[in-house]
Amino acid sequence: MIHCYKLGGLNIVLDVYSGSVHLVDEVAYDIIEMYETKSKEEITAAILKKYNGREDITAEEISDCLDDIEELKKAGKLFKEDTFEPMAGDLKKKSAGIVKALCLHVAHTCNLNCSYCFASQGKYHGDRAIMSLEVGKRALDFLIENSGTRRNLEVDFFGGEPLMNFEMIKELVAYARVREKEANKNFRFTLTTNGVLVDDDVIDFANKEMSNVVLSLDGRKEIHDRYRVDFAGNGSWEKIVPKFQRFVEKRGNKNYYMRGTFTHANPDFLKDIEEMLALGFTELSMEPVVGAPDEPSALTKEDLPIVMEQYEKLAELMLKKYQEGKPFTFYHYMLDLKSGPCIYKRISGCGSGTEYMAVTPWGDLYPCHQFVGEEKFKLGNVWTGVDNTDMQDEFAACNVYTRPECRDCWAKLYCSGGCAANAYHATGSVNGIYSYGCELFRKRMECAIMLEAAKTVGKE
Repeated sequence: MIHCYKLGGLNIVLDVYSGSVHLVDEVAYDIIEMYETKSKEEITAAILKKYNGREDITAEEISDCLDDIEELKKAGKLFKEDTFEPMAGDLKKKSAGIVKALCLHVAHTCNLNCSYCFASQGKYHGDRAIMSLEVGKRALDFLIENSGTRRNLEVDFFGGEPLMNFEMIKELVAYARVREKEANKNFRFTLTTNGVLVDDDVIDFANKEMSNVVLSLDGRKEIHDRYRVDFAGNGSWEKIVPKFQRFVEKRGNKNYYMRGTFTHANPDFLKDIEEMLALGFTELSMEPVVGAPDEPSALTKEDLPIVMEQYEKLAELMLKKYQEGKPFTFYHYMLDLKSGPCIYKRISGCGSGTEYMAVTPWGDLYPCHQFVGEEKFKLGNVWTGVDNTDMQDEFAACNVYTRPECRDCWAKLYCSGGCAANAYHATGSVNGIYSYGCELFRKRMECAIMLEAAKTVGKE
């Protein structure tokens, strides 16, 4: 399977199963598009007709190009056959029972009242609650006990707003540092915060202990303050931006992300990216809103062409900044064309419900944070482990080849079948697809591939 497209002044041919990316001229592009459906004679006639009058386009040149394509095919770099499908189920079975990451919901409460919040302002359709140190310790022990021989373990401190339980977080990290030595493990922590409670103590602690921090900012003040308000309806932009700037400045070279959400109010989200850059932030992410189609914030069909254009313009801006020696990162454009994720991840996806789980303040286990509060998805708890094995088996069976809609999609080995939560909320099945999200993902991949290819061309 190949995917041919034109973007950023480049003619790009992606070979799906080898991952090879080819930058070609117009003639080669046309020939490759016809290669599998037309004979050599038909291709030659069609090219000579299309480029009639160009003296450099001859039957001999076309024949040479066809020979080059055939050599690439023999080398497995063009029109490579799919050899991954037979191994899809077996690869996932090999990691069965191994948990490598937990999302700890240390606070099912929040000090903001964001109307687009998928978690019902941190309550997850239930009661407000704070995780106890006892539950937190048991969650870490559960992770160690179920991690097999895996040494590196990931823990996300999540909410609601996790800093509303900051003292417990500090105690839990101290506990983890003791346990990791005893168990020969290495904990890597991430903190996600809306910034309201950030102070120097939080900054110093996070910069010492957190491998990554995710800072919620939607960009422009008028956009951010439209949804990210407190319970009195006051915007939070002016309160959090100086704190985030100090946080990032003191963080040095450690990882962080400014994590924004774009909605029906700002499908022109590039302006929000530009605002973040103007504020001094360079590690950026803008995510499409997650919610019901009838919500005011929901992206519409009419928003789609605007969003698609924004992704293209973003790639152009990133290339320009890269060439100027002022690069910045956009989470969804992070792509390694030379190695990238292993085939297991490309086929299996994020591992929700199997390798990765969310833990509520009461110690209940869910496949991921987006399923928390939906009772049928409860897998068990951190004391007795997973007892809803039928539900876990359903997640374990998910891979890119179990979704019929993915079969002919060129991007399937980049999205790995997409987000199970988005699929469920869109279709009622974790094996479904969120079609709107698929369109956005394909555009992001086209832009990411173009961006990396253009950087490579610029070095030659």
